[in-house]
Amino acid sequence: MRRFLGLLALLVAATGLARAETLSDQQLLGRRLYQQSCGVCHTRPTLQSPLFGPALSKATFAQGDDQPRRQIANGSPNMPGFKYNFTGEQIDAIVAFLKTTDTPPANPPQAQPAAANSQR
Repeated sequence: MRRFLGLLALLVAATGLARAETLSDQQLLGRRLYQQSCGVCHTRPTLQSPLFGPALSKATFAQGDDQPRRQIANGSPNMPGFKYNFTGEQIDAIVAFLKTTDTPPANPPQAQPAAANSQR
C-alpha cells in the first residue's frame, strides 16, 4: 500500500496536479486557457514531438510583461492573435500562469529508435 501511495504521489507531482493548490484563481484560469489554446504549439506532448513555437516560461518575461501581452493579443506572422478570443483579463491570466512555470530544458533527451539499438 505504501508503494502504491508513493507511486500515486509521484504521478500527481509529475503531472502538475499537486502544484494546482499553490496557484491563484487567476493563474489557474491562465493555465486552463494556455493548455487549451497555446499548448498546441508551445509545449511538447512527448519528448519526440516538435515544438511549433518557442517554449514559454517565466524567463519569457525577463524584459517585462508588455511584449508578451502584445504578442498574445496581436500575434505575429507565425502565430495567430487572440485579441478577439481572449479578454484583457484572460491574457493577464495567461501571463500570470506563465510567470509560475520553470524554464524548459533547451534540448530534451531524444529517444533512440528501436532499430538503432538492435544488433543485426
